[in-house]
Amino acid sequence: MFKIGYRTLKTALGAAIAIAIAQAFQLEFFASAGIITILCIHKTRRKSFQLSYVRFLACSIGLFYAAILFELIGYHPISLAVLLLMFIPTTVLLKAQEGIVTSCVIILHIYASGYVSVPLIMNEFALISIGIGCALLMNAYMPSVERELQKQQQQIERLYAKIFHEFAIYIKYGDRQWDGKEITEAASLLNSAKNIAIQNLDNHILRYEDQYYHYFKMREKQLEIIERMMPLLAKIEIQVRQGEMIGNFMEELSGGVTPKNTAGKYIDKLEQLRNNFDEMPLPETRMEFEARSSLFYLVYEMEQYLLIKQQFKPIQNYSVFR
Repeated sequence: MFKIGYRTLKTALGAAIAIAIAQAFQLEFFASAGIITILCIHKTRRKSFQLSYVRFLACSIGLFYAAILFELIGYHPISLAVLLLMFIPTTVLLKAQEGIVTSCVIILHIYASGYVSVPLIMNEFALISIGIGCALLMNAYMPSVERELQKQQQQIERLYAKIFHEFAIYIKYGDRQWDGKEITEAASLLNSAKNIAIQNLDNHILRYEDQYYHYFKMREKQLEIIERMMPLLAKIEIQVRQGEMIGNFMEELSGGVTPKNTAGKYIDKLEQLRNNFDEMPLPETRMEFEARSSLFYLVYEMEQYLLIKQQFKPIQNYSVFR
């Protein structure tokens, strides 16, 4: 289905405005203002600001080289080649290579004109300013992705709740029907959510950290521990009393997967669980010993899972923690 995105719309509108302004000022090569605008519109606001400076710097360098070399060597293809051989390494050295294409538009204006004059230089700077200015104006608006991040956060929490619910069923009843697809889904969703969180950060000029990103990184570390729990569960071949107790704990934990930091409460309950284990009789068979050994290590992994959440420091009044 044919669809026009907001970035496409901004690019079309920005290019049209830039050309209209340049044409209204009766600038030579006025259509190039639209080209510069198209080149300067980016996915994020911060990237747009950063590259606008880079493009302006590169264009200034290009104009300087054009004014010197074309007048000294002449206006023919060889002089253009010499100019590019000097210009491109210079922009790379100054880390302004993102502006090479934009600068070539300006350089070719000088080449096509066949002369250098103050009015022509002013004309080119005007085109650059209009093109970059319209791109910045268009990128001043960026649609908020926080609602999408909140949605993904809720989806991840539902997946984690489902995972612990299935863990609890397996430990208590030995049910092997679960295919573990929620773990794969959680990994894919976390990767997508982190990318969106980075984009959200880049759309805020004065913000240097994104709590959504830290939140998803925290969940990613927890997922690594969940994946380590899987082989431990596979080693439990018989149901023991300790397994039922851990299963009940996991069932309770599955209902407590929220953005709020309630890890301390569950860590205390886990410690109480350990104390209860210490008071229980020693295993009587090898299979019981192996099952209880896996369960004991499972308790350790759950503690690590909870400690990661406990160490997470949310920023007050941030929407993800409402």
